[in-house]
Amino acid sequence: MHSIWAQEEQKDKPEIQVVDSLYREDQFYFTFTYDSANKVEGLSQNKFSPGISLGFLRDFPVNKARTYAIAIGMGYNLSVFNHNVYQYANTTGVGTSYQYEFISSDTYYQKNKLTLHTIELPIEFRWRASTVGSHKFWRIYTGFKVGYVVSDRYRFQNDVQNVLFKNNSDLQRVQYGCYISTGWNTWNFYAYYGLNSLYKNATVSGKPLEPHSLNIGLQFYIL
Repeated sequence: MHSIWAQEEQKDKPEIQVVDSLYREDQFYFTFTYDSANKVEGLSQNKFSPGISLGFLRDFPVNKARTYAIAIGMGYNLSVFNHNVYQYANTTGVGTSYQYEFISSDTYYQKNKLTLHTIELPIEFRWRASTVGSHKFWRIYTGFKVGYVVSDRYRFQNDVQNVLFKNNSDLQRVQYGCYISTGWNTWNFYAYYGLNSLYKNATVSGKPLEPHSLNIGLQFYIL
């Protein structure tokens, strides 16, 4: 009697890769910028003026390859302007009015800054060289955003003064402008230009004080 031993070979099961042909890109963003204000003769920056933005953008691809898309979202922006514009509140008469003057170069002070907290609504058109299997690609995103300044604070400080006030009625609450974000993979150059002035009714020596925001820095995206 013969015994027959049969051994069944176990073959490795092939890995199943799920390909997401309906992927979306770059839906969370973080931006770090240098903030400046231009278009005003006599206005200058005296320290580094940082800006930080973060938010969410819903990505809507518009072609089959998903290399073109429109994105709509919401975000938060913090802008700090360290400049030479001294502001003070005049409480005489009815209500509060604000006056402005340029600080002379020989005046010593520790702080002179305007801080803005803004809720933003961006919309952008996107081109990217993305593929289903790679998250490393070139991108050019251009957009327009509208922001509402929900909080503002001005502070001046030197050896003899400590000025602080909030809710300046001369500020433009609604801010809007155009921007571009372009780069490769993680690193993206970012620039924003405000199309309207930071102030609506401010003057210095009888001349309109109409600075426009110019923010330049880096933007980072997360899926």
